[in-house]
Amino acid sequence: MNAASTPVPPVPETWNLPAKGRVGMACLILAESAIFIIFVVAYVFYLGKDTSGPMPRQVLELPILNSICLLASSATITFAVRALERGAVGAFAAGWAATVALGGYFLFGTALEWKRLIQVHGLTLQTNLFGTTFYSLVGLHACHVIVGLVMLLIVLALTLLGRVRREHAWRTDVLALYWHFVDAIWIVVFTVVYIIGR
Repeated sequence: MNAASTPVPPVPETWNLPAKGRVGMACLILAESAIFIIFVVAYVFYLGKDTSGPMPRQVLELPILNSICLLASSATITFAVRALERGAVGAFAAGWAATVALGGYFLFGTALEWKRLIQVHGLTLQTNLFGTTFYSLVGLHACHVIVGLVMLLIVLALTLLGRVRREHAWRTDVLALYWHFVDAIWIVVFTVVYIIGR
């Protein structure tokens, strides 16, 4: 066998590892999803098992405007990240601030809903199973929105101080993944609590 007929070994392909930030955020989202699944299952399991009121259909109103605002914030944060990838820091700041405003309005609307449920209908954590599971599930989601807003506000403050530049776009994209997760979870919570649960 001569050298000309010896097969040439294939050139190994380069393997690009995913960014550590995206992997870390994906792991966090998976863990948080498991927690939400437990709370959703508990809500569904105890649905209709109350012996005293108020019942969901008697007190819950569809939070349409709140939901529109929160879901729209996924579009504004995507716009912001894409703007930063192009180096348009001003457009990034505007989109990021809009996301903060929409998320803040969602929390404000949630607070108003809770105030009405407590003061008008007397629904608290201790009232019945519905009250316990409702405030636990919706409250868990609200806590995640608060955490997300704190992180968004830190980035916005750094942007206004001139500390955020185009090379930081990948970091804002990782944070946007968390925000998209919060929005996606709201779709599940909205469906289970306000559609199926009524």
